[in-house]
Amino acid sequence: MNPQALNVALDQLRQGGIVGYATEAVFGLGCDPDNGDAVRRLLEIKQRPVDKGLVLIAADFSQLLPYLDLAALPEGRLEVILNSWPGPYTWIMPARPEVPTWLKGQFSSLAVRVTAHRQVHDLCLAFGKPLVSTSANKTGEQPARTEQQLAEHMGAALDYILPGQTDGRANPSLIRDGITGAVVRPA
Repeated sequence: MNPQALNVALDQLRQGGIVGYATEAVFGLGCDPDNGDAVRRLLEIKQRPVDKGLVLIAADFSQLLPYLDLAALPEGRLEVILNSWPGPYTWIMPARPEVPTWLKGQFSSLAVRVTAHRQVHDLCLAFGKPLVSTSANKTGEQPARTEQQLAEHMGAALDYILPGQTDGRANPSLIRDGITGAVVRPA
């Protein structure tokens, strides 16, 4: 990854900006999950209601620990979840009570993923914590699959688009319930 491009993305994130970046299958929009103003702006750009909740994407599991209530998982479930990562697997897990509504929406849980996409991994690692990660599209529209599509459809609303490519997966990540293992959204 271009270190200069990474630094621009990090500067924007630290300033509360919205950054577009490639993930496993589509481009995503991300921001600092602890910055309520940034998250609200991201939701406005997507035209997504806050009550739906968002996904956090991380470089490694340790980045997600401040947001999750692992004690609420059934015995043995965490091992199953950890064995699926890194990869295009999003799990809905119990959230700590202090996790803000702007992240978990109307739920007591939070959707989380440890990415296998090298560029997003490096971005989260350098940022020092997970990012809000949602598909780069307005609600109901097809997500951008290329940097050019993202620039054309949403570029003016974003603070930066990190140059990159998806891993070419056909579908966004599989979403499963962390307590039951049930599929919430197929891949």
